[in-house]
This record gives sequence, structure tokens and C-alpha cells, in this order.
Amino acid sequence: MKTIKGPAIFLAQFEGEAAPFNTLDAIADWAAGLGYKGIQMPSWADRLFDLQLAATSQAYCDEIKGRLADKGLEITELSTHLQGQLVAVHPAYDAQFDGFAPSEVHGNPKARQEWAVQQMHYAAQASRNLGLTAHASFSGAFAWPYFYPWPARPAGLVEDAFDELARRWRPILDVFDANGVDLAYEIHPGEDLHDGVTFEMFLDRVGNHPRANILYDPSHFVLQQLDYLAFIDIYHERIKCFHVKDAEFRPNGRCGVYGGYQSWVDRPGRFRSLGDGQVDFPAIFSRMAQHDFPGWAVLEWECALKHPEQGAAEGAPFIADHIIRVTKHAFDDFAAGGADRALNAKLMGIG
Repeated sequence: MKTIKGPAIFLAQFEGEAAPFNTLDAIADWAAGLGYKGIQMPSWADRLFDLQLAATSQAYCDEIKGRLADKGLEITELSTHLQGQLVAVHPAYDAQFDGFAPSEVHGNPKARQEWAVQQMHYAAQASRNLGLTAHASFSGAFAWPYFYPWPARPAGLVEDAFDELARRWRPILDVFDANGVDLAYEIHPGEDLHDGVTFEMFLDRVGNHPRANILYDPSHFVLQQLDYLAFIDIYHERIKCFHVKDAEFRPNGRCGVYGGYQSWVDRPGRFRSLGDGQVDFPAIFSRMAQHDFPGWAVLEWECALKHPEQGAAEGAPFIADHIIRVTKHAFDDFAAGGADRALNAKLMGIG
């Protein structure tokens, strides 16, 4: 068994214009001061990281690694959640998702998608240069507007959507394979890969590609009312990244899973800071240890109530307290008598 690495923190919800969140060195000092050992890097955050340069310059990657190592930190994974989303966009979301891309491709879905694909190629190459083995992203979505079948979906609509999704992602997966990096899709509502069934539909269409893998985040399964512990048992061989994020689901007489178009504060299903929600983290960390999860436990903070800096400060010790230092010995080894075939046969009455 393997001991999970951590604690680590995803910087996407923290990086910004204000100090100490506006430069890599400052935000790294902040994270290390809270007790984090790793950072998951949002690759679109230009103030922290240059993705294209990392893809083309080993010297730049070595410099970044050295600066972080001096602070007791390392990069756990790069993230292309925003760019991955743009690999596959339903036209209903064109205007909203244009904001994820440079202004020169706004209003041009074809150019925006080509930009996103190039970004994914850079991410594979940069991950290799940084010595990383896993990468976090989104799948994008064509079928999501039709997730609830009313009016009845035309025959073959979902199948065609997943065929196109696979057609777009298969060449990208091949690039990740050439660079020795697993592409871990966050299983997330709003994406076509939002549960186990949809992941399997995609996996089948990309020929069970060895680099098509999973970023596991139990908070999204709480909101869907999916068994997040059984999910680990089923898909553990494909889980390559882990977001430690809490959530709660408290339905009432007026609102349930779909949320009534309410703000996050008022939705029955909402994300919470670690320890404030309903996720059974001791059981999750036990499952991860049991199934030899090889990666990092990464805090993703998203809470409608608590201040992010409080959530981050509480997150590092919370994760550290839940990481299981796995044993190399059985608890009853002291009573073992060694192998004795003759004795075994005698005990079974067959000798």
C-alpha cells in the first residue's frame, strides 16, 4: 500500500491581483506557511506560471521547481480546467465560455477550440518537463443541455455527442501518452463526464485509452446523491488525482437536487469548507490507502459561507490528520508461526 502525499492546495480559487496571491513566490510562501507541501497549478494564471514557456523550456521548469523546493513545496499537477472545457462547447454556452479564452478568439468557436487544443498539448509537454505524471482537466460538454430528457431526446443524440467528444479528445490523449502523463478528467456536473456511467461511455469510445483517467472529487457526488465510496472501489485503477472538498445536501419541501436556480448559499446541495459538510473523509482516505492511490490529497476550496483564507488555513491540518501512514506489517504478525505445509495439511485433515 502507498501513503497519500499531502497536504496540497489548488491555487485557482486564491490567485489574484492582491498580495500575497499575485506572484508565485508570494503565494508559495503563503501556502507553505499554512503547512502545505504541494500546490496544484492553474495553468491559465499567467501571473504565476507561463504554460507555453514551460512546454518549451526545461530551464524554466527547473527554475520553477527549484524556487518552490526552496520553500518546501512542489507542484502536484498542472490544471487546464478552463482550457479543457473549451475543447468541447455546446453553442448555448458560447458567450459565457468565451471569457476563458484570449480576446482574439472570442466569437469564433473554431478558433477558440483550436487554441484550447494547443493549450492541452502545451500542458502535456510542460507536465513532462516538470516531472509530473498526472494532469487535471475538464472534458467539456455537448450533451449537458439535454441531461434531463424532456422533451424526449432524439434517438442517438447522446451517442453522437459522445462520439464527437471522443473524436476531439483521442488525439490529445495520444499527446499525453507520448509525454508519459495521465489526463485526469474531473467528474463534474456541467461536463459530459459527470458520473461513472458517462465516464465509461467516453472510455469505450476512446478505446479504453490508458491515459483517460479520473480526478476524484467527492463533493460533486454528494450533490448528485451518488455513492462516492463505491465509486472509488469501482474506478480506483483510473483515479489519478484527488480534490479534497466537502459538501452537504439538505433537501427541503421547496427545493432538491436541481437547486431551484438559487444562489449557492440557498441551494440544498452546496460546497463547504473541509469538516463543515457531510463527506465521510475518514472512509475516503481509508479507501484510497486500500487501493494504493499514488497521488496527492489536494484541497479545493469552494464554500459559500466561510472566508477562503480561513478555509485554506483549516485545510492543511485537516488533510494532514486524515492521511493514513500505511502499514507494512499485519497487526497479528507477532503471532505468526511461519509456513509449515505439513502442519497445514494436518490441520485440514488431508495429510
